[in-house]
Amino acid sequence: MHTSLAFQRNMLKFDYTNTSAMSSYTDIELINNEPIHNFELHVDGHRAFVDYLKKNDKYYLIHTEVPQELEGKGIASALVEKVFEYIEQHNSKIVPLCVYVQSFLKRHTEWNRVVA
Repeated sequence: MHTSLAFQRNMLKFDYTNTSAMSSYTDIELINNEPIHNFELHVDGHRAFVDYLKKNDKYYLIHTEVPQELEGKGIASALVEKVFEYIEQHNSKIVPLCVYVQSFLKRHTEWNRVVA
């Protein structure tokens, strides 16, 4: 399968390995920034986010982004897990369109319960 250089560069933005860091970010509040359709975490003056579209009780998770300054610190994993918790608490479901979210779900099958 051929992937574009832009896709490969975007994949470098994400930390696929550091999933144990969630405990480091439990005190950071997840923000649902509804006007711009983003779930956000603000860490050390930087903003990480998951871009989404919402239709009825489904959140279509489109893109996850972590600033370069925060790479390798488990922010993406913590962010996605907090998003799943939020969605579950609001009796909603996800449609995982984002490559990072899809990868996270493969590693954390217990969260398949929030997939539509």
